[in-house]
Amino acid sequence: MQIISDILYGNFSIAYFLHDLNTFSVFFRLLLSFAAGGLIGLERGINSHPAGFRTHILICVAATLSTLTGQYICTYIAPSADPARLGAQIITGMGFIGAGTIFATGKHRIKGLTTAAGLWASACLGLTIGIGFYSAAFFAAVLIFLSLALLPKVEEIIYSKSHILNIYVELADLPSLKLLCSDIQKQDIEIIEKHISSTPAITSKGPAFHISLKLPRSLSAKDFLSGLELHSQVLFVEEI
Repeated sequence: MQIISDILYGNFSIAYFLHDLNTFSVFFRLLLSFAAGGLIGLERGINSHPAGFRTHILICVAATLSTLTGQYICTYIAPSADPARLGAQIITGMGFIGAGTIFATGKHRIKGLTTAAGLWASACLGLTIGIGFYSAAFFAAVLIFLSLALLPKVEEIIYSKSHILNIYVELADLPSLKLLCSDIQKQDIEIIEKHISSTPAITSKGPAFHISLKLPRSLSAKDFLSGLELHSQVLFVEEI
């Protein structure tokens, strides 16, 4: 009723509408978190990642709701309570949800890190909107979306010009590693690091290795891997 009285007597302002804890600002913040979470989730969903459009919306809206609930408790129920306590629990809980999206594939690749970071960012964004820090939320949402939508293309260009190659390779037996390294070095390729894999081989009972290489400028990673697949001692190889 207070906000209706303020409107009737001309005391209503945009700042009041946005920052005070009232029905209109609560609806606005929840709607804004819905849009922000959807913006981030849209990119994830289009690219068929585990956590997509709906997941990011739910997390962002839930984070906003927790902040609003904390504010409500401190304003109307327990003024001495900590308004940030519920938000802190959201961030902790996001660690468990994010961990569920990170997995190692059967080909020794780690996937889901960006999705987990996006979920955590959505939660932080929801908390920011819930507290009424709109300017920070707006710029953060734009930067997060650009990071997900545009930076992969920039990253691809940068990596395409890099001559460092990390590979996972399975060999017929342990002595085959010496022969393989010798053949690699004959192509003017520098072996930066090599170590045996801590997990069992995928396709055979032979040993598996992780090897870091520095390719010459005249040799592309694609051509090198194609040639390595034909090597007599190599049972399986892929870039990691």
